[in-house]
Amino acid sequence: MTMTISSMRIGHGYDIHRLQTGGRLMLGGVQVSDQISPIAYSDGDVVIHALVDAILGAMGWGDIGEHFSDTDPRWRGRSSSDFLIPTVQRLNQAAYTLVNCDVTIMAERPRLKDFKPAMKTALAKLLGISTDRINIKAGTNEGCDAVGQGQAIAAHAVVLCCPTGS
Repeated sequence: MTMTISSMRIGHGYDIHRLQTGGRLMLGGVQVSDQISPIAYSDGDVVIHALVDAILGAMGWGDIGEHFSDTDPRWRGRSSSDFLIPTVQRLNQAAYTLVNCDVTIMAERPRLKDFKPAMKTALAKLLGISTDRINIKAGTNEGCDAVGQGQAIAAHAVVLCCPTGS
């Protein structure tokens, strides 16, 4: 199959959650804290939620809330990987593959540098791609807004998808 520019798909996803004391914070499928947790219907993994939205957006399939509603009791307390796995399966069934992804996590706490390799490994397994096709950046909001004051955590994700075999 010859790939044309019109067959490539780019998607962007974003997620944000307020933080609370206690519990555990999952990012990219990795526990990064047992001191804080997101206020969320599922496990609140903003990285995976942003990736799901990015894939759905690239394919024109709506957003995470349309597929995994926070009013549906099936999704309460679930691991965010339970959203990503079927989304990637649907992508593959549509004869598309994930070329790469770029994730930016915005958080004042915890410091994420030491967790980035584990996140890449966990995401590579969930996405079915190699770690060299995943980039994770972590930044702060320099004290601005709820993220900058440590009251929330957010993530942006961008993905490139192309037809399988291209």
